[in-house]
Amino acid sequence: MVTRVTSFRRNGLSDWLIQRVSSLILLAYFLFIGVQIANGIDYTSWRALHDSTAMKVFTLLAIGAYVAHAWIGLWTVFTDYLTEYMLGSIGKVVRPVVQIVVVLALVVYAIWVIQVIWS
Repeated sequence: MVTRVTSFRRNGLSDWLIQRVSSLILLAYFLFIGVQIANGIDYTSWRALHDSTAMKVFTLLAIGAYVAHAWIGLWTVFTDYLTEYMLGSIGKVVRPVVQIVVVLALVVYAIWVIQVIWS
């Protein structure tokens, strides 16, 4: 059996691992934000929290995790349900178009969040 070491293709195990790690990062981020809100944080403290470099990096990490998690999950849904069998002859056209739209939306979202965080 030949194994390609330098390959851009992922396997199911790496997809599974990325999903699990990204979900843990998102869980940690949202729990941290939830605790801050539950403690009754005021605007000046909230602003100071989000102005710190550590919080900006944590938010950037969460956005990266969100994009990775969303892409792998949606790619799985697209390959399972946007098939020629399900959509007929337009299936070959619909899935790539939907995938491109989703990738563009995720990239635009990530760029927008980065701009908001670091501006």
